[in-house]
Amino acid sequence: MAFSLTLRRPTKTLLIVFSLIYGPILSLFTPLSAQTVPKKRVIVSTDIGGTDPDDFQSMIHLMMYSDLFELEGLISSPFGEGTTKDILKMIDLYEQDRPQLARHIKGLAAPEYLRKITKQGAKKEAPFQGYTKATEGSEWIISCARKKTDQPLWVLVWGGIEDIAQALHDAPEIEKNIRVYWIGGPNKKWSVNAYAYLAEHHPNLYMIESNATYRGWFMEDENAPENMSGGAYYSNFIKGHGAMADNFVDHYKGHIKMGDTPSLAYLMQGNSDDPTSESWGGRYNPINRSSRYILKGNSANKDTVSAYGVIEWHFSGPVINIPPDSICFTLMVQNQEWPGYYLGNGQYSVRYSSKKPETGTYVTKSSINALNGLKGKYISTAPWPGKPAPHDYLLGPHWYSDLPDAEYFLEGQQGARTISKYRKEFLSDWARRWSYIKN
Repeated sequence: MAFSLTLRRPTKTLLIVFSLIYGPILSLFTPLSAQTVPKKRVIVSTDIGGTDPDDFQSMIHLMMYSDLFELEGLISSPFGEGTTKDILKMIDLYEQDRPQLARHIKGLAAPEYLRKITKQGAKKEAPFQGYTKATEGSEWIISCARKKTDQPLWVLVWGGIEDIAQALHDAPEIEKNIRVYWIGGPNKKWSVNAYAYLAEHHPNLYMIESNATYRGWFMEDENAPENMSGGAYYSNFIKGHGAMADNFVDHYKGHIKMGDTPSLAYLMQGNSDDPTSESWGGRYNPINRSSRYILKGNSANKDTVSAYGVIEWHFSGPVINIPPDSICFTLMVQNQEWPGYYLGNGQYSVRYSSKKPETGTYVTKSSINALNGLKGKYISTAPWPGKPAPHDYLLGPHWYSDLPDAEYFLEGQQGARTISKYRKEFLSDWARRWSYIKN
């Protein structure tokens, strides 16, 4: 018996089935520039020029991929001496290299436009209440969030989260219009009061809180390619490729850090509407609570808390005649000082959040005798958010954070393997763009 095979055009039904099954898989590895989807609206809040120079590297990356996004704001929100001048400096370098990039890439942001949307945000950490006064940056967030559009506004926070807290305090109605991807960890430690305000008063905020996952961008796992390891990536793909390349080596001697770039990479590859799915910016787990511990008085024992959780020490002392939320003592922990505040009626408090699992001791300093020389110990453990505690912040349905599964830890960093596994892919994609620029 003979058989014949007739090739037919796929039916509409078959095409729909194929799309439903394979579409999400194919879209993950299809460059965003090749997909016919609306550009994501993006504001970047950066501590560039502050305490960590990796933001200079991340800002170069952002500008080289500016064609993929509808950039609406660049906000300077440093811990340290950084200001908008540091953003403007990077725009100047980008302007020198842009003509060569533009020969190969359409839609790159115009330098004059980037300067126009550069705004100054908060320069100091928020007090205990979590907010202070409006800044140019917080007002710009509100203005952009109020635009009439069906597209959410993504706010990528590379440093302190004070401007988000201020914006939501001043205009709480914008909560439904924004999505936040925050590089937490050490930034959460410095922004602990602003974070506490958001978790308590805006639990329904759409938040991706990356406390450790982001580290997979610069941590190399066993599959890291040798030609992209350490300083090799700079030598092989960046060196000699224009003004931005000449600046890149000034930060970490050209070694890739860029711990904030995963926030942008999350929007570049994968399904940004589903944080639990694969992406260059990591996979995340929905959490319905954020760890919070209220410790009353000092303790000679070790209090066990969750890493990245909020610790509040509450102390009793004399009733004094100063305004509530005034700094009147400090807590020395991990060789750093943290401000303590008067809450009124003889009550005092200070917040702290560990940037990683750690064992620490603390001591207080104050001109108020009852608050001077108090000592204690604590141990913070992984995974976050740890076991439920009575004072945890209860969160809404759109708050996500690092995967707690042991298989995704990399050298003790929770969730980091969900990014490091794509190291070759995202660095190769970037290398192609560097190749367009010649000295």
